[in-house]
Amino acid sequence: MSHSPLRGLRVVEIGTMLAAPFATHILSQLGAEVIKVEPPAGDPTRSLVRGGPSGTFIAYSHGKKSACIDLSTPGGRAALHQLLARSDALVHNLAPKAARKLGVRREDCAALNPDLVYCHIRGYAAGPQEDDLASNPVAEAATGVMEGNRVDGRPSRLGPSYHDQFAGAYAVIGVLASLLQAKAGGADRHVEIGLYETGLHVAARDLVGVQLKTQLLGRAEREPHGEFAMPGYGAYMTADERWLYLLMLTDGHWLKFCQALDLPEAADASLARLKDRKKARTQVEALVRRAIAALPFDDAVARLKAAGVGCTEVLPLERVLDAPQARSAGKLRDVAFRGLQFQVPEFPRHPGAGDAAPTLPPAALGQHTLEVLEQAGLSAAECAALVASGAVGTDEPDSFAWAPVRASA
Repeated sequence: MSHSPLRGLRVVEIGTMLAAPFATHILSQLGAEVIKVEPPAGDPTRSLVRGGPSGTFIAYSHGKKSACIDLSTPGGRAALHQLLARSDALVHNLAPKAARKLGVRREDCAALNPDLVYCHIRGYAAGPQEDDLASNPVAEAATGVMEGNRVDGRPSRLGPSYHDQFAGAYAVIGVLASLLQAKAGGADRHVEIGLYETGLHVAARDLVGVQLKTQLLGRAEREPHGEFAMPGYGAYMTADERWLYLLMLTDGHWLKFCQALDLPEAADASLARLKDRKKARTQVEALVRRAIAALPFDDAVARLKAAGVGCTEVLPLERVLDAPQARSAGKLRDVAFRGLQFQVPEFPRHPGAGDAAPTLPPAALGQHTLEVLEQAGLSAAECAALVASGAVGTDEPDSFAWAPVRASA
């Protein structure tokens, strides 16, 4: 059985930063041929770290081909149109105004190729703000996430661009649904994903929870953050100064925790129920802190896991991939780039998938331009004319040189 279900599918990406490149990364990991169309300056993520690509580019653009096409020129737009005419899907996150200017609106692409699945990830989907710009933190601010995440009292973004990645994943779902619909004879090939609408859907639980409390209590009252709602649920420091995260969700978890650490509170009926522990929050938090602080990390973990209490170490990024679970088969892929070696987490698949789809190293800007255009039907002479006019670009292997700092011996 093939582990590359999208093998033979050609997807064109016109994407910058994260949302669209993340979507096409998933499609690539499932076996699709992804052609990353980039302007002469390249995707901005190519030049974010010491003059070269960032982790975003390496992690989410390996396996793709790069075609450098200047869509601001008539020749570049004509080349893209010929490529789209022979492709199965387009995924882009251009602003609506840019999509109109560059001739890659839904109706433009449908005229070129009626069978093309057209996927647009934009700030806002259809509605009063459909032409407004939005980014990941804008989606967080507009959907309630940022207001509840404060640093020194100031509403702040979460850090990782999760809404961009959620939108990319939703885009993949939309593309696959369109392909299934097409197989069944359906005509619709349009997928539109808004970062704002993605944020609304992700926040649905909390947004509905506020409505529920308003109707039951007569006032708006949000659900408390999980860690503040559950005493004993959170991060606690061990005797050897390592952070241990505990999952203390139920009365059963509490009893197992107390028994595992030989705490007399195991027999304390006044703390047996969550509602009682919430009332005694300060007491319970102090108790849990003392119990964990009295034990070295390895001892605490051994006891808790033997008792069936969920826990894990709070790891810094540089240690995450050292975990045995992360290093087990099918979790990581070796990717070499510019003399450096990387272990890149794989798209999660079923256990037997292994290395589902062969990959390519992250491409140099324009590395595959001529190959892609010739496959789209342009002659060698036509390609040469486009290169000469500046409408397309080809590989410049020395376009940047990293100078990584090496640890001294």
